[in-house]
Amino acid sequence: MSGSSSSSHRIAVIGGDGIGPEVTVEALKVVRAAGVRLDTTDFDLGGARYLRDGEILSDEVLNQLRGFDAILLGAVGTPDVPPGVIERGLLLKMRFELDLYVNQRPFLGTAPGHTKSHDFIVIRENTEGPYVGEGGVLRRGTKHEVATQGSVNTRMGVERCVRYAFELAMKRERKHVTLVHKTNVLTFAGNLWERTFNEVAAEFPQVSTAYNHVDAACIYFVQDPHRYDVIVTDNLFGDILTDLGGAVSGGIGLASSANLNPARTGPSMFEPVHGSAPDIVGTGKANPTAAILSAALMLDFLGETTAADRVRAACAESVSGSTTQIADTIAARLA
Repeated sequence: MSGSSSSSHRIAVIGGDGIGPEVTVEALKVVRAAGVRLDTTDFDLGGARYLRDGEILSDEVLNQLRGFDAILLGAVGTPDVPPGVIERGLLLKMRFELDLYVNQRPFLGTAPGHTKSHDFIVIRENTEGPYVGEGGVLRRGTKHEVATQGSVNTRMGVERCVRYAFELAMKRERKHVTLVHKTNVLTFAGNLWERTFNEVAAEFPQVSTAYNHVDAACIYFVQDPHRYDVIVTDNLFGDILTDLGGAVSGGIGLASSANLNPARTGPSMFEPVHGSAPDIVGTGKANPTAAILSAALMLDFLGETTAADRVRAACAESVSGSTTQIADTIAARLA
């Protein structure tokens, strides 16, 4: 770990693997160009650390992270580490242990084939569903292998996520929330989500509502994304929909995200969703915009809303060039 000079906000920085460190450095450059003072501490976590000494995320390091105002994550994962090791041992552990129960992903852009831009936000429940890891395997590797993967949905977990979506919608011009699920097949979990959604909606008469099956929502994301304002959905459906949202909003190189603990009992975490992209490490081809926009979400969370709006405005016009050149151009606009 390494620290910087004293400043207003204490930020834990996990550059991680692949292009993660490259885009994180550029995001911090832009934040500082916006006039926000940060006291950053770097944490060596990710696939490379695991391959080097077998450590993923110790309880000691986790407790250190609890003391920061926010966490800025670049990307983690490397092809040399088996699938699930880093995802469950680092990303999901932070989400569960820090109670980052809201995954917020904004999408602003013009979908292919459209002339009108869209502006919607997906609120994904972030600590339940199939990602909890309920299940197991019997007779592994045989012709009679059995694998089960349960989905955990609690009234508390669903309600706090749905309530956050309605509170967010109240701050937006359209004041509209769409529930996305698969209630006609997932009748137990879907019914819990639907009943909770309707009960919370009754407390927000100013907010209009709608419901889409997740397969229909995939179609509408492509054909008619303008129908959406705020979407709330479960962990798995939100994971899939938000990647599609990135694809119809200019690509995942522009897709930002916030893993939020709205109760502020611990730090929230902010990360681009493009992954570690090991094939372009060191080439200067990585687009830092998603990391910069994720840092803008971090500024919102820290109360630096004016600076956050300035950063988003500086990113609004397209920029070309290398990783560093793109960030330099955005930083110059802020100056």
